[in-house]
Amino acid sequence: MEGCMSSMLGNGAAELSKGLKQLKEEHPPLLAMLEELLQLSLKIEETPDKGFFEQLTEKVQNFIRVLDPHSEREEGVLFRMMEQYLGKGTGPIAVMEYEHDQAKGYIKAYMDAAEKPESMSEQEMVFHAGMIKNAYYTLTQHFAKEENVLFPMAENLLSEDEKEELYNKIKEI
Repeated sequence: MEGCMSSMLGNGAAELSKGLKQLKEEHPPLLAMLEELLQLSLKIEETPDKGFFEQLTEKVQNFIRVLDPHSEREEGVLFRMMEQYLGKGTGPIAVMEYEHDQAKGYIKAYMDAAEKPESMSEQEMVFHAGMIKNAYYTLTQHFAKEENVLFPMAENLLSEDEKEELYNKIKEI
């Protein structure tokens, strides 16, 4: 499917500027954390156990502490800069923000439920651990879209001054 997006992406893999490179390099540690969350969620499905659920809750809290600043760098800086070229409310940025919201919604639903683990049935533990699985699948696909489409697109859309501004602004977050 060649189209208007391919012209924005250019030919081949683009060398990313400092700011985009930093955003991309933040993905592997997040993916490693997500993998741990997935494995623990699967363990809860097999053996619903309050101890596993509490471990998952602690790991989700740690994940949120790392994910939130990353999301802010993307949503608050990169996406806003790209909107001037791609528009707001539709297109790639709208999709990226929707996926951020979707993943955060899954995580929030889990954390809301995790406030009262003592009253949770095994079936409820499995259900809520499923929210983390949903976040895993949403974010792993989302990161791939950013790395393969959005970041190269930004590299080609943004001017050199804007790339420098992007880097400086994300360093502050």
